[in-house]
Amino acid sequence: MRSLIVEDNSSIAAGIQRSLEGLGHAVDQAASLTEAFDLAAVADYDLVVLDLNLGNDDGLDFLRHLRRSGKAVGVLILTARGGLQDRVRGLDLGADDYLAKPFELAEFEARIRALARRVVGVEAPLIHLGQLSFDTVSREARIGGVALDMPARERALLQLLVENAGSVVPKERIVTQLSSFDDELTPNAIEIYVHRLRKRLEGSGCNLRTARGLGYMLDAG
Repeated sequence: MRSLIVEDNSSIAAGIQRSLEGLGHAVDQAASLTEAFDLAAVADYDLVVLDLNLGNDDGLDFLRHLRRSGKAVGVLILTARGGLQDRVRGLDLGADDYLAKPFELAEFEARIRALARRVVGVEAPLIHLGQLSFDTVSREARIGGVALDMPARERALLQLLVENAGSVVPKERIVTQLSSFDDELTPNAIEIYVHRLRKRLEGSGCNLRTARGLGYMLDAG
């Protein structure tokens, strides 16, 4: 998932970014509406975590922009404006969820996982492919019941391939979804991650295929 945090409090934004990256997201930050509009103009995001109080600006203006653009992006409003009328207004304008500050990190992450499942259209939390199982809630991968230990980016790559099993995932999409503007990946780096992941999947009954000039596909052999 590629996510955008729109939050003018740097410490809160940093904490949210660490949390999202721990869930396997590539994350960008905007501290103002101007930055948010600029980023949204050049990148397609799966999720947006949106504060409403942005100095003299109102985050709802960005929510309106997203919905008018027709982009399929999940939006979680995260704000101190937790009154009933504020919640109703935000949801009526197209927010998918609303969490008032202060909040517990565990609840935030649970809401993000649920929103992510809706965005990608995964109905069942557990996906099976050969001897491989992938839990889209916990993001735990197992082969024959044995958990795989892997870095966050490899796990994010595996999730992307599993959720699109049987279809070629373009290399450009992988680069986009696993990168952030502060930490851009190259196609060569993706090849390294694919090579490592292919080794981890040995004995799983899954094939991680290369579609030359196109991308990669995971299927059961």
